[in-house]
Amino acid sequence: MTASLIDTSHPHRPVALVPPLAAPLRLVSQPEGLLQIHTAPFRGSFAAVFSQALRSAGLGSRVLVSQFLKGGVEQGPAGSLRLCGRLEWLRPGTPHCLDGPPGSQGPDGATAQEALEAVEEVWEVSRQRLLKGDLDLLVLDELGLAVALGYLSAEAVIEALEQRPAHLDVILTGPSMPTSLMAMADQVTQLRRGG
Repeated sequence: MTASLIDTSHPHRPVALVPPLAAPLRLVSQPEGLLQIHTAPFRGSFAAVFSQALRSAGLGSRVLVSQFLKGGVEQGPAGSLRLCGRLEWLRPGTPHCLDGPPGSQGPDGATAQEALEAVEEVWEVSRQRLLKGDLDLLVLDELGLAVALGYLSAEAVIEALEQRPAHLDVILTGPSMPTSLMAMADQVTQLRRGG
């Protein structure tokens, strides 16, 4: 017996057969975060990224900005600054900026081990917050240079970034960005000097 395609209440009107949907539609509950890289052949791409982070915090996002090579007075995880109530700004616990590998001595006489430990401490706090997923935006400033100078391992950074929560936006900045990190990026912005 064949199925009739004629509506018996109206014998001259064919019945439209509608195939069932393959799978029900789902709405995405959270947007997917991006991994962005801002790089330049020079140091100094931080200002634009910092203003973006500050704007995000002002609009209610939870933000952590971690600078790896910029020290300052009373810095380190215990001396992090809070801005807009939602932005935490973290720098290594060293009184000077680091511009060479861990083997070089800082102007204040800090040893290579002290500088290395200060940067590793900032990384550990940043890594824990990334994995915890309690942030909306994480900025890792001069991360590429910290890797290139030997303060951080590219493999450790990649491992942590691969485990980040799907909603978390991450911005990496600085010169000397490893190609392995560049390959992971959803967006790469390369700044050039005008001239």
